[in-house]
Amino acid sequence: MLHSWPLATDPAHLSRLDNDDASLNAWVITWVPHALAHQPWRLFEAPIFYPEAHTLAYSEHLMVPSLMGAPLIWAGVSPVLVQNLLILLGLALSGWSMFLLMSNWTGSMSAGLVAGLAYGFNAHILARFAHLQAQHVEFLPAALYALDRVLDHGRRRDAAWLAAAIVLQSLCSNYLLVFTLFVVAACVAIRPAAWLDASRRHVLTALAVTAAITFVALAPFLWPYYLVSRDQGMIRSLDEVATNAATWRSYLATGGRLHYQWWSHRFFADTTPLFPGVTVTILGAIALAGRARRVHPRVRMAIAIGLLGVALSLGPVLPGYEWLHARIPLLAALRAAARWGWLALVAIAILAGYGVVALERRWPRARMALAVCLGALVTIEAMRTPVGYTTFTGYPPIYDRLRATGTVVAEFPFYSGQSVSENGPYLVNNTRYLQPLVNGYSGFQPTSYAIRGETLRNFPEPSAIDELRKIGVTHVTVHTSAFAEKSGAEALKAIDGVTELELLAEEDGIRLYRFK
Repeated sequence: MLHSWPLATDPAHLSRLDNDDASLNAWVITWVPHALAHQPWRLFEAPIFYPEAHTLAYSEHLMVPSLMGAPLIWAGVSPVLVQNLLILLGLALSGWSMFLLMSNWTGSMSAGLVAGLAYGFNAHILARFAHLQAQHVEFLPAALYALDRVLDHGRRRDAAWLAAAIVLQSLCSNYLLVFTLFVVAACVAIRPAAWLDASRRHVLTALAVTAAITFVALAPFLWPYYLVSRDQGMIRSLDEVATNAATWRSYLATGGRLHYQWWSHRFFADTTPLFPGVTVTILGAIALAGRARRVHPRVRMAIAIGLLGVALSLGPVLPGYEWLHARIPLLAALRAAARWGWLALVAIAILAGYGVVALERRWPRARMALAVCLGALVTIEAMRTPVGYTTFTGYPPIYDRLRATGTVVAEFPFYSGQSVSENGPYLVNNTRYLQPLVNGYSGFQPTSYAIRGETLRNFPEPSAIDELRKIGVTHVTVHTSAFAEKSGAEALKAIDGVTELELLAEEDGIRLYRFK
């Protein structure tokens, strides 16, 4: 509540819908429960970008957050309220899961507290309130816990728990899917003694069980993305990846008000904030200062995670990245390479926990004071509240007229190409009726949509009317002020002269037409 303040004061109306990514996510967490309740086999045949196929695979499916919010969506709760509750839940669960992991690994609740705060409320997560998936990282600590047990004991029960944690984290976000798989691979590689010896074959068997369960569980969700990649060319170019890669400046950028106002604003512009904080950095250094801690297997795992994140966050600047990009389809689908830097924050959160343990051993009588002081310092450094929100005033009632089955809608002005993100509000409107919508916004837009947009931007000219007829559009909405600003008052006036269109209603500056 503190780190998202003032969201908790009015979660039904405060929102980040000023960011079209938040609009997309609000639509996703509405569509997924709707599809699961009615036609789960058509989950990826989402109604946006009509008549294209597999359109949910153009971006994140947010399966786990959507399932968490599904009971509320089914009960008719506003997607904006559900989205805000899921943000709060994700933050809380993420911090809690790291608290559990580090309390177990170190035997210190203070270490768990500090690590949980550093993990659940770091600069990267707190800068991404528009991206619901960024707050739901609660399953990675569970995966690390289970992986450690697999490497220590090789039990198939632990292998099944590891697979479950990997699958759940992967179904929160495609980025997190890739990150989690790479993290597990790096941690296994950094602990060869656990599986190389002939007497440790049961560990390899357990890891094979994990891989098999993970593949079977994720395959149905990966298949639509493969189809879109194959048929639509949804692969990020190296130039695009390079544009969204981290630099040294990223690791000095934070939205935490203390640092931002003092010095970090110099590094914040046009970069992904990845500064871990002074307190967490010092605690991590303390953890690495002792030789015994430096060679501990779990510490080595944390170091491997951090180095992996920093290296891959550099994108094509990293030697070998181009080779990996060409040969690993999952990696080629990621546009924002800078987000790999989040793994560095994961690593330093873990190391900070071990740093707390080192301080507790030095001053055993000051454990409570250390927990309170260090927890407060980590919180103060990360805090960027009050967060800026917009006020959601509700859905235009005119969209309730579009709920009939068989409705196909096009909204104008029509946005495509570089302006495709401006369709975000149309997706929020679509949550009221969830019928096919020609407009769309996502992390990817197919060439066919861009071509169609070139025709539809001429609406209401005959070529645009013919295109709408051809793809089966039944209703058209026109946002009069925006349309007049974009296409001109004469074009707005000309709509009433189109004989194929019948005006059904006009409310709140929105006209609803039906094709005759």
